[in-house]
Amino acid sequence: MNPDAPDPADQVFDWLDAHADDRRRAGLARQLRPRAHDSDLLDLAGNDYLGLARDKRVMGAAAAAALRWGTGSTGSRLVTGSTDLHSELEFELARFCGTQAALVFSSGFTANLGAVTALSGKNCSIVTDSHIHASLIDGCRLSRAEIAVTGHCDPAAAARALSTRRTERAVFVTDSVFSVDGDLAPLAELAAACRQHKAALIVDDAHGLGVLGEGGRGAVAAAGLAGAPDVVITATLSKALGAQGGVVLGPRRVIRHLVDNARSFIFDTGLAPASTAAALAALSVVKEEPERPARALEVARTLAERLAAAGLAVSEPTAAVVSVRAPSPDAAVTWASECREAGVWVGCFRPPSVPDSISRLRLTARADLSEREIDRAVDVITRHAPRA
Repeated sequence: MNPDAPDPADQVFDWLDAHADDRRRAGLARQLRPRAHDSDLLDLAGNDYLGLARDKRVMGAAAAAALRWGTGSTGSRLVTGSTDLHSELEFELARFCGTQAALVFSSGFTANLGAVTALSGKNCSIVTDSHIHASLIDGCRLSRAEIAVTGHCDPAAAARALSTRRTERAVFVTDSVFSVDGDLAPLAELAAACRQHKAALIVDDAHGLGVLGEGGRGAVAAAGLAGAPDVVITATLSKALGAQGGVVLGPRRVIRHLVDNARSFIFDTGLAPASTAAALAALSVVKEEPERPARALEVARTLAERLAAAGLAVSEPTAAVVSVRAPSPDAAVTWASECREAGVWVGCFRPPSVPDSISRLRLTARADLSEREIDRAVDVITRHAPRA
């Protein structure tokens, strides 16, 4: 045996180095950036749409729950992981969103996995919008269903795909507000197409809950579909509600089916009591202060109008997401870095995270932004914009 020969165990992951080099050359390498608890950066990158993540009422509820119940839920929801807080949150979310029932998961990602896989299967067809979130894509991949992908926000294409399916059951899957450009799905038209072809509709309302609809009840409610017997809503508790976790809302028999069949619910540790209490407290604030969703929308429109007036290519916001196009992945990274150095934290979206291969800065409007902070954000973003 040659003592100088390389150890085969050291070479198993050599392919990762070449992969990382390729991503760096393409300007697609990602980097973790820990934030300080007392950072003075103006945050337009997070999803705290209503400014509730640091609301004292919400933080106080989380702290009190941790002291009462402990730091974790200790097990899956079906064993020891359910508390009175979980039941109360499910009841209040269902009542707020206008559905019969709700089921809380540990994250929005696991809620989507659970809903898509448990409501489809190998004897079902799934039809999706081409821009759905990665968690929905992964749910489709795990479902063993026949899958068809249709054009973005195209109800006619959805109807054609549903009409030509080979299975008895079908589900159409879409986001309500798409996370890249912030555009709104035509939910009423999609629901009509589903009903025409006897299909269920699953809507991920992660970016709509707390922002759209009367008092922030979500995009599904705004489309007049709340409580519909053939519509299922998924959402996260980590955006407008400033907490953590996910939820599936819909008919009572759907929720009962998920308890028995959604693997990402059955085999996952339940949402921590502190996060559950935080979401419950945040929901109470939204009910008491319905002006917050309207303010988030107002801030988004103001940012979009002022950036567009400065000559930037800006999406028209339908919720609290504002997208600003960049000429290349490298330009987007540089632009975002320069904004951060100037005190404004913005999101940077590049391929393969974007479905159309166009790089962007993504800004998230917050209800608690002041006019001075909006002025500062617009100034920094325009001042550091890539030159043509």
